[in-house]
Amino acid sequence: MSNIRIALLAFVAALSFAGAAGAQSSKSTTDMPGMSEKAPSDAAAASDLTEGEVRKVDKDNKKLTIKHGPLKNLDMPGMTMVFGVKDDAMLDKLETGAKVRFQAEKIDGKIVVTKIESAR
Repeated sequence: MSNIRIALLAFVAALSFAGAAGAQSSKSTTDMPGMSEKAPSDAAAASDLTEGEVRKVDKDNKKLTIKHGPLKNLDMPGMTMVFGVKDDAMLDKLETGAKVRFQAEKIDGKIVVTKIESAR
């Protein structure tokens, strides 16, 4: 029984050490003097965009209906929903049926399209 306790204590100690070492190695470069984080690449930024299809453009109410895939940054599954738009000028460039890639964010409690581009 004593050997089991010793083994268990050694295991817990090893896990604690591994956790502390992992925390040190995951330290951001901005925490280190003279170092700065790199900006995300264009490919990484593009991967943040969600694919969708415009179902309705409502210029009068400044809204956009999009059938879309999962919105990872909002932890939301794919669906069809109505969005506000950050910039009304976005609506002038869109038409029903257009394939798009877009980013949406929660602003003042509302989900708003902040960036949109053609998927073609």
